[in-house]
Amino acid sequence: MRRDQPELTAGALRLRAFADSDAIRVRELAGDPRVAATTLNIPHPYPERAAERFIADMNAGWWTGRNAVFAVIHPDDGLIGCCGLTIDADHRRAELGYWIGAAWWNRGYATAASRTLVAFAFAHLGLIRVFASHFTGNPASGRVMAKVGMRFEGILRGHVCDRFSTQQDIACFGILRSDVTKDHTVSP
Repeated sequence: MRRDQPELTAGALRLRAFADSDAIRVRELAGDPRVAATTLNIPHPYPERAAERFIADMNAGWWTGRNAVFAVIHPDDGLIGCCGLTIDADHRRAELGYWIGAAWWNRGYATAASRTLVAFAFAHLGLIRVFASHFTGNPASGRVMAKVGMRFEGILRGHVCDRFSTQQDIACFGILRSDVTKDHTVSP
């Protein structure tokens, strides 16, 4: 059985397990149509009780080794987003995903949280690859991936349907543990 989910530091931010008491804030932030529009998995309108189910699923996923999902905590504003890994242990890889409340966009918080999580994946989870993707219409997310040290790996045309059932192209990025060196920006 896994140990309790650790708390991580990402610059001024803390990354911690979600608490049941975070549900109202998750609903408020993830329920923003601007946030939902940048992700594949956040529905809009945000369903009643979805935040509670999300928190329960993410915490259960930690204990079963399926994921490592953290609440992103700002020192002054509290919970401002989410950053996590969906783990494929058989292949020693994980998919990175994140969202930040719109009021905190363009401040480097997604980059700081993602950088910390990639380092955690390699140093503590024994993974050899972390990958991520974004809608091509959301280049800001691609800049986060590049700043974390991920390499652009290509475009998958019409790969997913968005919440409006529109086929979307996605840009794919990835990083291997062997890509990380002493002077690289990703460190444990």
